Amino acid sequence: MLEQTLATNRPYNRAERQAGGTVAGADARPEKPRWRIEDLPKPLLCVPLVAQWLLLAARHGSLTLPSAVNPSIETGGLAGESKSACLAQIAGAFASHVAAWRLVRAGDAPLAARHDGGFAYPLIVKPDIGWCGYGVRRVDDDAGLLAYAAAFPPDAAFIMQRLVTAPNEAGLFYVRQPGAPSGTIAAMTLRHAPHVIGDGTRCVAALMAADQDHWPRVHGLDAAALARIPARGERVALTTIASLRAGARYEDATALITPALTAQLDAIARSMPDFHLGRFDVRFTTLDALQAGAFCIIEVNGAGSEAIQFWDTSLTLRQAFAGVFAKQCLLFRLGARMRGMGHRPVGAWALARAWLRQQRLMARYPASN
Repeated sequence: MLEQTLATNRPYNRAERQAGGTVAGADARPEKPRWRIEDLPKPLLCVPLVAQWLLLAARHGSLTLPSAVNPSIETGGLAGESKSACLAQIAGAFASHVAAWRLVRAGDAPLAARHDGGFAYPLIVKPDIGWCGYGVRRVDDDAGLLAYAAAFPPDAAFIMQRLVTAPNEAGLFYVRQPGAPSGTIAAMTLRHAPHVIGDGTRCVAALMAADQDHWPRVHGLDAAALARIPARGERVALTTIASLRAGARYEDATALITPALTAQLDAIARSMPDFHLGRFDVRFTTLDALQAGAFCIIEVNGAGSEAIQFWDTSLTLRQAFAGVFAKQCLLFRLGARMRGMGHRPVGAWALARAWLRQQRLMARYPASN
């Protein structure tokens, strides 16, 4: 099956990662291979992926064929799509599985929007068009919300979303063949946000300094946060986002996907019109709860979503590239199936415009925290 090409099927040590029914062991990092995909400079990483994309485009006769995979999403979710539009496609029957959100458009009063939406502090604000956690911020009061809105591009919209306090996060990569009655979760990745564990004596800054091999990209904490001395065993989050660029660590947990989890996500994905491939970013309380299908969706990504399980630091460079190449092949095959059913991909210039607009907006977003 196509979906199986995305799974590494790597053994997963449940006992090492679970204690008392909760995800644990985030500090027990596996031994890293000598060469990892995240060690490559970004331009060097992109060269083989772009080369394969061009080969697939020549073979299938379309540079933008994957944009046909999800025809109800702008560009299929390759670039520049609205995150609120993706969330809005989930049927109301599954509202309990989605973190409450509200779109704040240019010209809207943010405090009135918060009041009308019934949002309590703290809450999350993030760009409606974005990528990789840029511009995502937690705000704790009116002053923080107004400061974010004032710094946000006046010609763009942002999302106000309930802060999900569940401590764990995962990316669920979903695939459904066009015309098939059901789909599957092709991969599951646990996202370990950067954090330190207090020892009762050292401040946050000292704890971070002792672990610079793992959190070198974390920055922007205020002086009071850095000077605080957490209690022994206290977990202190260093960022709002669980993104690789902010120092997070990704761990392939595909082997832990269960029929109950698959059935729940499949029902949600099938409630979305013509949705065939994408990643659902979810928060959850415990691994057992997630496997039973209890989770809260914070974001839906379309055809352009990364198969983030291949950023697991225990994978070799060869394994990671093999997985990413397989994902791109899958995109083109699904796009070809959809084209055969009458769905047209977007034009190359339209896709380029969407990508350029996204890049320009990202450069103007307020910093994440």
